[in-house]
Amino acid sequence: MTKNCMPAFSIRTAARHVTAASLAAAMLVSTTAAQQPEIATTIAFTEGPTVDREGNVYFTDLVWQRILKLSPAGVLSTFREQSNNANGLLIDPQGRLIACEGADAPRRGTVARFRPQITRTDLRTGAIEVLADSFQGRAFVAPNDVTIDGRGRLYVTDLTGVAVYRIDGPNQVSRLLAAPAIERPNGIQISPDDRTLYLIEANGAAGGARLIRAYDLSPEGTVSNMRVHYNFGMGRSADGMSIDTEGNLYASAGMNQLRGTSETLDTKTGVYVISPQGKLVKFIPIGEDFITNNAFGGADMKTLYVTAGKTLYKIQTEIAGLPR
Repeated sequence: MTKNCMPAFSIRTAARHVTAASLAAAMLVSTTAAQQPEIATTIAFTEGPTVDREGNVYFTDLVWQRILKLSPAGVLSTFREQSNNANGLLIDPQGRLIACEGADAPRRGTVARFRPQITRTDLRTGAIEVLADSFQGRAFVAPNDVTIDGRGRLYVTDLTGVAVYRIDGPNQVSRLLAAPAIERPNGIQISPDDRTLYLIEANGAAGGARLIRAYDLSPEGTVSNMRVHYNFGMGRSADGMSIDTEGNLYASAGMNQLRGTSETLDTKTGVYVISPQGKLVKFIPIGEDFITNNAFGGADMKTLYVTAGKTLYKIQTEIAGLPR
């Protein structure tokens, strides 16, 4: 672990303060005849961080189906149980929590079914509103990540549904991109001037796109002029990303453990800081097998919170980030 990368919270050691269920979920290890360890169960997999104006960090636990909250004082609590497999999160300008929910997920040899939808939660009352769950009568498949532009319009990726949508308001949905123009859309961001939309492609199949695309974004919220902004090659592509006030992307990418895909270990686990010109300007290593997402927070917006495996990290940055 580098000196500028400090763990803020580890679910493995601190989740017992959240729910009794976490205590019951120990990390069990069995051995084969050759004494090779196998993971029998996993107790947490963190994703989708976002930070409110008071400095509270919200992030998801995909294993235990919950949204967690870490206060500025370091107090951990469960904000929402039974999260409907919530993944990417965002705090909007009105202080409401936007959540991408409902992707089906493998669970112990079966597939757990959820309701794919984008929700908005009033953080004061806990009231949950469904913003959208379909486009032209066709249900979403796997809402994954979300960002917002300067006009308050949301941009959402549907991972296995292979689509990118713009949501202008409740049930006001436009589809911006779909197959075959895109393959496996994951993280999404918009430049500070609202003129460029960035989209992560995370296709682990042989020959799949593992890169960040860039598009011109019009004032009307449509995209054009696709170009490859950054290519991760044969390694694991980025998952989620954030952006700073100077337009640099902070992409959580790579892995240190193979996972049965054609992805190699050439892309090391960490945060890749990529300039508006598509050049890698900094790499921040993260000491986990997998990394998922990140978001800016703190009073000066210079704290980058990173979800990776069982852990939430925080990193001090030189440039302030945007709450997107």
